[in-house]
Amino acid sequence: MAPQLLAKHDLVYLTEDASHDDVIELINAEAFGPGRFVKAAARIREQGPHDRSLSFVCTDDGETIASVRMTPVLAGQVRGHMLGPLAVRPSHKNRGIGRELVRIAIEAARRKGSQGVILVGDPPYYMPLGFEKVAYGALAFPGPVDPGRVLIVPMAADVHQRLPGKIGWRP
Repeated sequence: MAPQLLAKHDLVYLTEDASHDDVIELINAEAFGPGRFVKAAARIREQGPHDRSLSFVCTDDGETIASVRMTPVLAGQVRGHMLGPLAVRPSHKNRGIGRELVRIAIEAARRKGSQGVILVGDPPYYMPLGFEKVAYGALAFPGPVDPGRVLIVPMAADVHQRLPGKIGWRP
């Protein structure tokens, strides 16, 4: 029997820095296309910068192949972070890279004192990662969203009770 050759992958998770900006833009364009700019979450991200200390990339043998960003938000009375965009290059999908980036970002936000991590996303993907549905219509976004896709990882007392209101970028 011939020896089996195994593909070597050196996946490394790093905190994002400015040198990643161009490749992250490419990965997001590849994943979401031009429609990404009209989403309500994009309206929030346009209000101010994301937090690089809570944003991460994954590299494979030195090539950046995935990223997740976190933006500081005030959601009602909750001082939290909005997760996204989360994107993985097609060549690396379905390997758990996105889930690991989400886990890393949530834990970093928890350590930084975030009261909750919010996103607009697919419940079957995100709920096993600790997200819960936000009450229907509790958060007013700067644009239309499907209320059934608004999710949160609560990290402080009474988060759901303090959520109702507007969501927007915070300094």
